[in-house]
Amino acid sequence: MSLIAVVYHSGYGHTQRLAQAVADGAGADAQLIAIDADGNLPEGGWDTLLAAQAIILGSPTYMAGPSWQFKKFADASSRPWYNQAWKDKLFAGFTNSASPSGDKQITLDYLFHLAMQHGGLWVGAGTLPANAKAATRSDVNWLGAFSGAMAQSPSDASASEMFAGDLETGRRLGQRVAAVAARLGS
Repeated sequence: MSLIAVVYHSGYGHTQRLAQAVADGAGADAQLIAIDADGNLPEGGWDTLLAAQAIILGSPTYMAGPSWQFKKFADASSRPWYNQAWKDKLFAGFTNSASPSGDKQITLDYLFHLAMQHGGLWVGAGTLPANAKAATRSDVNWLGAFSGAMAQSPSDASASEMFAGDLETGRRLGQRVAAVAARLGS
């Protein structure tokens, strides 16, 4: 079994719920690491990331990019970068915002480029979009993301009101990362 770390920031609980769906998909070896309101990891967080075979990155999309708390974490990851501690690990990413587009792709691109700077191997969504006339908002990958999982949470909706299809999209991303990790071995 491979340790899969899901490191994320969530401002209002929506991205946390998506992170949980991703971790559920990744299975029993997934460990959630929440970036706190000050942009810091919990005690042992950096050690968990070092031990992980795969790191799944998650942030809400605020103002066309990841939250400042996530950016603080990313900047702090220069220490493992300098030592190439995360080189050849698997990476994937997810994001959430209030609008159907909301510039979520920019956040996924940011997460991708962070992974590439660390010498990582990116795992995309691997899920076809729900783009037929019969598609509904509850379908998997209704937002049509290929590079990671995207979710939309209307600004007046609680985390408990997230779209089931978006959560399933996140779950499938976690499942895919776990399958690729198992295929590649530790």
